[in-house]
Amino acid sequence: QVQLLESGGGLVQPGESLRLSCVASGGTSSNFGMNWFRQAPGKGREFVAAITSNGDSTVVADSVKGRFTISGDNANADNTVYLQMRSLKTGDTAVYYCNAGSMWGEGTQVTVTS
Repeated sequence: QVQLLESGGGLVQPGESLRLSCVASGGTSSNFGMNWFRQAPGKGREFVAAITSNGDSTVVADSVKGRFTISGDNANADNTVYLQMRSLKTGDTAVYYCNAGSMWGEGTQVTVTS
């Protein structure tokens, strides 16, 4: 059973940066592409970014393109995926979730406020 654990969220001001991490452990986590989603208060879950299982292809949502970057590190037994977020806006405030296949992490809160 793959388990996903996010970290790196926090409270920042507009224009600042954060890097989220998601560690996928257990099972055959290396077989899965990994994704980031987010959910703002009162809104549905929104796709943010994805990376293939071998890390050779990525995609980011138009809403964050040019500001967010997804990358992966599967050098160790546990796969880790990162979401580098730059030039954060108040509209990026949300709980950010890591996803792989049908598995979801519990999320990490990102709050952007002046």
